[in-house]
Amino acid sequence: MGYRNLLECVQDLEHHGELIRIEREIDPSLEVGAVQRRVYRAGGPALLFTRVKGCEFPMLANLFGTRGRIRFLFRDTLKAMEKIAGLRSDPWSFLRDPLGAAVLPLHAYHLLPSTVRNAPVLANRTTIGKLPQLRSWPDDGGAYITLPQVYTECPTMTGWRRSNLGMYRIQLSGGRYRPDEEVGIHYQIHRGIAAHHAEAIRIGVPLKVNIFVGGPPALTVAAVMPLPEGMPEIAFAGLLGGRRVRMTQLPGLLPIPAEADFCIVGEIDPERTLPEGPFGDHIGYYSLTHDFPVIRVKSVFHRTGAIWPFTTVGRPPQEDSEFGAFIHELTAPLISTVIPGVHAVHAVDATGVHALLLAIGSERYVPYRRTSKPQELLTLANAILGQGQLSLAKYLLLAAEGDNPRLAVTDIAAFLRHILERVDWRRDLHFHTCTTIDTLDYTGSGLNEGSKVVIAATGPAIRSLPTTLPTDLCLPADFVDPKVCLPGVLVVRGPACREYRDCLTADMAAFCAFYRENGSISSFPLVVVVDDSDFAARTLDNFLWVTFTRSNPATDIYGIGAFLDCKHWGCRGPLVIDARRKPHHAPPLVDDPEIEQRVDALGAPGGPLHGIL
Repeated sequence: MGYRNLLECVQDLEHHGELIRIEREIDPSLEVGAVQRRVYRAGGPALLFTRVKGCEFPMLANLFGTRGRIRFLFRDTLKAMEKIAGLRSDPWSFLRDPLGAAVLPLHAYHLLPSTVRNAPVLANRTTIGKLPQLRSWPDDGGAYITLPQVYTECPTMTGWRRSNLGMYRIQLSGGRYRPDEEVGIHYQIHRGIAAHHAEAIRIGVPLKVNIFVGGPPALTVAAVMPLPEGMPEIAFAGLLGGRRVRMTQLPGLLPIPAEADFCIVGEIDPERTLPEGPFGDHIGYYSLTHDFPVIRVKSVFHRTGAIWPFTTVGRPPQEDSEFGAFIHELTAPLISTVIPGVHAVHAVDATGVHALLLAIGSERYVPYRRTSKPQELLTLANAILGQGQLSLAKYLLLAAEGDNPRLAVTDIAAFLRHILERVDWRRDLHFHTCTTIDTLDYTGSGLNEGSKVVIAATGPAIRSLPTTLPTDLCLPADFVDPKVCLPGVLVVRGPACREYRDCLTADMAAFCAFYRENGSISSFPLVVVVDDSDFAARTLDNFLWVTFTRSNPATDIYGIGAFLDCKHWGCRGPLVIDARRKPHHAPPLVDDPEIEQRVDALGAPGGPLHGIL
């Protein structure tokens, strides 16, 4: 059976050598987050900080820090989850393993939450100011809850069956929030809470909100799962956790998990917003200050011996990368049932997830005739971009399954090579302009505003990709330090971008005009202009992060030999992406040197993290 509460989980991890206690006093402002990130990068254990400066509650870090530890947490239910996913994708699979399938009704029973009167979470009350005041990065606008479980119900059709449990960051302090009376909530577009909030605004009532922290780990994972419409996250938490979620309810309030460690009870004012942020986010940059909803706090409950779990985010990979990998494991078998014809998708973590999506699909429109022109792939692209959070993809690259049966979306370098060997830039670029992009992406024209591009390539390879620089390669003035980053990919350091207009940057236009279509640079199908070509070419992750988090397709894609034909844009020579930092981009996250020295001391001989850092 799964864990009833977080304390059981902590004790189990400690017993198995997967958790250590840090008895030294740690500051929740900057220091504790820096420790967590360093231990995550070292592949280290979960950390229980027992002495938190200015706070009575211990803090738990790196709980989900390795895929092995996540599988360990849910070891009792993973096989059942795999069987359930298998039944969805292959309904007749139970005939091949009827005994294995026979236990599934027992697991399905856990989908139904139970109602109890005895709720440990209601044992004590506190205030917002007495909670751990976690600040992860130097320019964060205040303290945040970084593993919140935000619970709402439809205001006109209440009940857990129409509930949403999501992980939307909560700002506890700073800004213009009234201390202990108000907190900020930041949710991105295409999130489940939005429907409930919109209904509350429509009928002019506050939206009741409960914010849970802690509890059984299955609740935290459920809050980040991209579940299909109609499946409540509370039910999924019971299935994943191997036991029904025990819920309690006070008169006039929303339900609360009885075994949660903390619960903040409040309501979103339908008519007020306040500036929220900045916040160092998971793309590797700060999300800036914008007006977001305000929660009026009514009560703060906590159990006796409550533990405050947290994470910090930043440039990938981080602990939330392990969440993403685990979610992919659970949901990958279902993709073809959700979007027929799509066999695999992979949101590339190194780009902050939404910036780059790779997919493999069928190409069956004219099966009796060989063709190298994408057809069904373009239909599938529209289906992908209309599907929940997949719709936030900024660059969507599609390959046809028949061109290379061994191609995998998770082998990013091989996938890019496959596309670049086949793509025809005259035909295979399909732009979506003036559309929505990820709330945290500042490459577009405004908050939630930007563009997308679909690159679909199929058929036999049409070129060989160079792996070395041409001896006769020339560069225009102010463009230097060319590097071959990947087969067929050239990165070049350009001048700093000081001027930026919506459709044309003069130095990029001059770069493309410098070359004839058949110059030596044309052996490279892709050229990326960056601020630091050494950095971009050093690792695959560096290349992915720079290229796809610093470009907006409609404004930053250029081409040598570009043309416009019947409103279709293409180019006869290499595609050129301007991936330099622009004046309107958000600043990147930078560690505080003084804080890093403190973390180094924890890893020195005699320190609690010696041998880990």
